[in-house]
Amino acid sequence: MTESVKFRKMTIHDVDAVYEIERQSFTLAWTKEAFEQEMLKNEFAYYVLAETADGVVGYCGMWLVMDEAHITNIAISPQKRGKKFGEALMREAMERAKAQGAKLMTLEARVSNIAALNLYKKLGFKNGGIRKGYYTDNQEDAIVMWVNFDE
Repeated sequence: MTESVKFRKMTIHDVDAVYEIERQSFTLAWTKEAFEQEMLKNEFAYYVLAETADGVVGYCGMWLVMDEAHITNIAISPQKRGKKFGEALMREAMERAKAQGAKLMTLEARVSNIAALNLYKKLGFKNGGIRKGYYTDNQEDAIVMWVNFDE
């Protein structure tokens, strides 16, 4: 990574920037209102932002429930992909989840998203099963992945 990146917790003031990255990244994008609800009403939501001199370039959302962290969404701005921001952001999210008391982290990823699956494996995630037809845009299956922070 050649650019300097800082991480911080998302606030309601970041919704527009996060929504723009979401919209550019996913065919099943969350709505702006969904992100607002995460910030204002979901006591389990915790979002980590990646920022450079260009502003917010990525985010990772998770729900911290008891001793588990469930990644809800993660995306890097299309202009910043391939520069290791995603890996740095996932590592930061994992550290923050541990600091909040999480012992496990889980996520779902499209079976076709080889780049993401390879990153998660590199970070210690293991396959935990398949959710058939999980993605409603094309009925693609999701791979459920887990990492146990104590292993």
